[in-house]
Amino acid sequence: SNCAAENQVKFATCTLHSVALTSWNTHVQTVGHEAAYGMSWKTLMKMMTDKYCPRNEIRKLEMELWELKVKGTDLASYTQRFQELALLCRRMFSEEADKIEKYVGGLPDMIHGSVVASKPKMMQEAIEIATELMDKKVCTFAEREIASKRKFENTSRNTQSQQRQQSNKRQNTGRVYTAASGENK
Repeated sequence: SNCAAENQVKFATCTLHSVALTSWNTHVQTVGHEAAYGMSWKTLMKMMTDKYCPRNEIRKLEMELWELKVKGTDLASYTQRFQELALLCRRMFSEEADKIEKYVGGLPDMIHGSVVASKPKMMQEAIEIATELMDKKVCTFAEREIASKRKFENTSRNTQSQQRQQSNKRQNTGRVYTAASGENK
């Protein structure tokens, strides 16, 4: 996010409500204001996950993440769901490289190899490369479809034109025969 690291915990906890807000306020009273707001984002995420995400639910999410793949060319939905699941299933990725490998593993074959070959070092880099490649593929598909449609329309027009010409030739030939047979009489 665009939030400075030292303000992430403060910002996130300001959005809490109901039971989560009560629990946070109790935590602040217990450990003190400075300690509570001085914790790292990672620590807050672990604390919230431990409290509000039962282990069996996390396992289900891990299974979903394990099976997650891009559907068609909808990279944006895949990326968003991947990031949501990766936040909750953080124990699956001890290092950034593990997360990148899993993300790239869910990409379609048409861009997978190119993303791997680019050797992204950061998750955001992998996402940007994949997005750029997918956008190019989608544009290429659209251009081919338009070109194919134009070719079909031109072929169709040419066929219709040829049919009209042949029909006119038949009519003209018929007229010539009629005129010629009329001259012989």
